[in-house]
Amino acid sequence: MIERIWSGKSPLYLLLLPLSWLYGLVSGAIGLSYRLGLKKTWRAPVPVVVVGNLTAGGNGKTPVVIWLVEQLQQHGIRVGVVSRGYGGKAEHYPLLLNKNTTTFEAGDEPVLIYQRTGASVAVAPRRSEAVQMLVDNAKPQLIITDDGLQHYALARDKEIVVVDGVRRFGNGWWLPAGPMRERIGRLASVDAVITNGGNAQFGEIAMTLQPGDAVNLLSGERRPVHSLESVIAMAGIGHPPRFFATLEQCGVTPIRTVSLADHQALSENDVAKLVQPGQTLLMTEKDAVKCRAFVTGHDNWWYLPVDARLAQPQADALLQSLLDLVH
Repeated sequence: MIERIWSGKSPLYLLLLPLSWLYGLVSGAIGLSYRLGLKKTWRAPVPVVVVGNLTAGGNGKTPVVIWLVEQLQQHGIRVGVVSRGYGGKAEHYPLLLNKNTTTFEAGDEPVLIYQRTGASVAVAPRRSEAVQMLVDNAKPQLIITDDGLQHYALARDKEIVVVDGVRRFGNGWWLPAGPMRERIGRLASVDAVITNGGNAQFGEIAMTLQPGDAVNLLSGERRPVHSLESVIAMAGIGHPPRFFATLEQCGVTPIRTVSLADHQALSENDVAKLVQPGQTLLMTEKDAVKCRAFVTGHDNWWYLPVDARLAQPQADALLQSLLDLVH
């Protein structure tokens, strides 16, 4: 239902407009207070790059963060990543991730980024505290913040916005009548717009998500995803239909698809009951980092990793602009 409302296909958004006007008034006032200097921003001693969204819901932001980290690492740059750690319930913050950190403590996206890149990752509701922890313990040359475009308390040197190229900005209204955290005009002030799928507009960097081989959670075995049989597909991401569409493009037609809430906590019992003997459970990598805690005994659980692919030469220009912050 919410997708129909936000896309403009349902007139029910009209009932929510008063709440949207209030949201816009409050968020606009907060942004103005920082621009006027009424509220102070905190500037880190190293360059900070924000990767964020204008809309709620999954746009492919985390794959972009991973791509940026890996590209910078290939140029010898020590990169740190900070996140609010949405869904995490650590005993204390800021929290510096290590190989034993769970998604219960840090949230799923920070753990995924840490496991994929090996970069230093810190989480805290106040991102400045996470940044300071990285500076004190990891000595990064550049810090990327996963989300936080609207977190103006943290000064930034570059802003990158990721846009869902298919859904774009829906009906264009603020939450909750529409998907917008900020109005579309905000794009004029950011340094780069990366468009995930669909058709990138003039000045935007086109991006696709390239799936790899399916990976078995228990054994680490890799095999072509289309070779999996009797697939039950599970996705607990911001926009599950994107994952299911990717499977179709890979030649996989699931017996059943299961859409979960973004960042939803998972238990062994909840996941195990999704499949019957002889069936294969195929999930996103973001779900897999949560399921690793209880995968023992389930050799039919697989996940599909995806990598961001950005169009050239715009991708090289973006990367060079970040390298210039360091050198």
